Amino acid sequence: LEALEREDLSRVKLLWLNYPHMPTGTPAQAAVFQQLIAFARRHQILLVNDNPYSFILNDQPLSILSQEGAMEVAIELNSMSKSFNMAGWRIGSLCGRADYLDTVLKFKSNMDSGMFKPAQLAAVQALQLEGDWFEQLNAVYQARKMKAVGLLRSIGCTVADGQVGMFVWAKVPQQYKDGYAFSDEWLYETHVFLTPGGIFGTQGDAYVRLSLCSSEAVLEEAQRRIGAHQKVLD
Repeated sequence: LEALEREDLSRVKLLWLNYPHMPTGTPAQAAVFQQLIAFARRHQILLVNDNPYSFILNDQPLSILSQEGAMEVAIELNSMSKSFNMAGWRIGSLCGRADYLDTVLKFKSNMDSGMFKPAQLAAVQALQLEGDWFEQLNAVYQARKMKAVGLLRSIGCTVADGQVGMFVWAKVPQQYKDGYAFSDEWLYETHVFLTPGGIFGTQGDAYVRLSLCSSEAVLEEAQRRIGAHQKVLD
């Protein structure tokens, strides 16, 4: 925010946020939201927080709209794709002050005319599930995460604790030029693909991302291939 304060913000209307953050897994924090709200009020900017990972491996889900003053300067998006395994159904929510939402709805009414009703009915049923749904879902993701973190650390990556969401973000060993070089080596040698962090911007050049959408069996096979290659090198 300090860097943004030094910029010409006179034409800026929207500031896009993504907490919990993808790809880094950084969780939402009330203090950060409060700073952003104050910033938005000073510059008359609308904050738009994309919050689809709020319930994935996250013990403390937090909406920006829970913070004082947020309704004046923020709206929030959420999605059933991640939290209810409904990827591709394109069902989500937009929350905020009525006049902000009316503007979006006017625009959307010119883009489409509604959604397939059975998909909507399925979403209604999903939203009625009890909390044990998330316990079961996160148990699956946690088991995958343990294997993913173990895999990444076995090849020299550094994985920060406290990440949430359905990916693991890892810093590559220093001897590699960047995440692209690291990813290429393991892809060519073992046919295991790690997403180079640079595709998300230059700040991610020294990182790779591993998805938890892969099953435990797939992660175990990746670890087996990597282990076999490491034995050859030894």
